[in-house]
Amino acid sequence: MKPQEITLKNGLQVIFVDTKTFPTLTTLLLVGAGSRYETEKNNGIAHFFEHMAFKGSRKYPNSFVISSTVEGFGGVFNAFTSKDHTGYWIKATTEHFDKMIDVIADMIQTPKLLAEEIEREKSVIREEINMYEDMPQRKVGEIFENLLYPNHPLGYDIAGTKEVVTEFTRKTFLDYISSLYHPNNAVLVVAGGLSSPIKEYLKIIEEKFGNWKSNKKSTFEKIVESQTKPEMLIKYKKTEQAHFVLGYRSFSFEDDRKYALNLLATILGGGMSSRLFMQVRERRGLCYYISSGGEFYHDCGSFVTQAGVTNNLEKVKEAVKTVLEEHNKIKTGDIKPEELLKAKEMIKGRLMLSMEDSMNVASFFGTKKILQNKILTPNEIIKKIEAVTVDEIAKLANDIFVLKNLNFALIGPFETKDFENILNI
Repeated sequence: MKPQEITLKNGLQVIFVDTKTFPTLTTLLLVGAGSRYETEKNNGIAHFFEHMAFKGSRKYPNSFVISSTVEGFGGVFNAFTSKDHTGYWIKATTEHFDKMIDVIADMIQTPKLLAEEIEREKSVIREEINMYEDMPQRKVGEIFENLLYPNHPLGYDIAGTKEVVTEFTRKTFLDYISSLYHPNNAVLVVAGGLSSPIKEYLKIIEEKFGNWKSNKKSTFEKIVESQTKPEMLIKYKKTEQAHFVLGYRSFSFEDDRKYALNLLATILGGGMSSRLFMQVRERRGLCYYISSGGEFYHDCGSFVTQAGVTNNLEKVKEAVKTVLEEHNKIKTGDIKPEELLKAKEMIKGRLMLSMEDSMNVASFFGTKKILQNKILTPNEIIKKIEAVTVDEIAKLANDIFVLKNLNFALIGPFETKDFENILNI
């Protein structure tokens, strides 16, 4: 599974990945645009434009025509917005590649952005925001980053606020598009069972995207971290379960320690046999779900554990105490060789299993290209994982699990005063 990279004259980077499987493929366009490029006045515009791209373009004048076209050739399609990139994708059989590219190219390059559609979609966006407010398992991750990056775009909610998005006009969208939606700030990935020579796919891409004009990309405000003591943010809400995120500041995706961090996350909370799953759920019965993982950006990152815990103050404190105890064990080098081997095999196995889906393949290669401007194959990633030692993980734990860099966010029927000493356990 070796990717082939080609750059068009206008700067659009194209990646072809032939999985040599079924004659189906995913076409994924990634743009280096997301909520971290926003301000207080246009917070939510990246996500809102993702919606508006499906509301009509020059050749496909409304959402019904777009959806009927894609579904008419048996395809599935969607889009997503993150803090540092946005993606649009269509998955279908290879015989419809020409139409797949035509739809995506037209949506992005010639969106109609009709005023009446913008006004109508504001109600949809407001309801989406309401939906997230009713999903504490998702919302708690947002308030954790609100805590980690206060008064900074990385701390903004991707969907924005109801008050801000209500004020958007057509000009808001046009200004946003002109600042970030350029071919030299995008990556197009074609992944799947490519049934024709690459030059034939490339010819179609050049026809559809060749006239897209390049331009200077807007930059984002960098993070300056200066935390000196543990911090917490408690959001009172009448819920049936308390949801918390406990985490530490770490490092960016440019740091090679991320491979050791992935193993650390797997050992602590990467599955049903992980330490935290066994200690917090199986042995104490305190939660239904618990997991650990890393979040990486260009200039910063975090290591977090998230759980949905019994709605009882003492039980929540017990769960947090158990998590911190496991952190301290790792810091002492308490990792058995067989435990590390299992974690390596788990990462390896799940990575390879994910490669069975062309969408995952496209995302795997495209995300690395749009964010880091480089590509590693799954086998290269596995080699880096396999090289990590117990000592490296223990050292990493000591570097990251530092009290002053600890942060705690929770949604549940509690007040801040209820957790005054929880981070000093």
